[in-house]
Amino acid sequence: YRDTWIRYLGYANELGEAFRPLVSTTFVRGTYGVSTAYVLADTYDKVQRCKKDLQRKSSPAVTSRFQTAEMVEAGTDTLLWQGLASVIVPGFTIHQIVHWTSRSLRVIKAPKSAVTIIPTAAGLGAIPFIVHPIDEAIHWLGDNTWRAWAKPLKRWYSQSDKDE
Repeated sequence: YRDTWIRYLGYANELGEAFRPLVSTTFVRGTYGVSTAYVLADTYDKVQRCKKDLQRKSSPAVTSRFQTAEMVEAGTDTLLWQGLASVIVPGFTIHQIVHWTSRSLRVIKAPKSAVTIIPTAAGLGAIPFIVHPIDEAIHWLGDNTWRAWAKPLKRWYSQSDKDE
């Protein structure tokens, strides 16, 4: 999904947060629904691709537990990475940019139109600048936490089926 137009659905919540001063809370929540649906669809897609790859490479030495472990790892990695990099971190970041811009404008007693338009422009303007740093940070986080932890767990789970 990352290399298709569907990838842009993952940005829906960022747009919702940017437009928060101009739209209803229900609309903003709906954009989180769209982004979350993208994350779940991408996770399902990665698990299915993993399953097809395993079936294509299948040999008698490949156990069903190994296949299960591979699919769980692919799904978990995608769900965590996409959930953090596409929904949670960028949504929070844009929310904070809009919130603090709006608050600053209220403190200086800017006109009401400025208090709604300028924070939205700031949120929209920030989107292209936050994507790459967030992606890199989440890659680093994944490599140093759940991906590192998954290797020994997968090895243990796959080997435990030889004991049965």
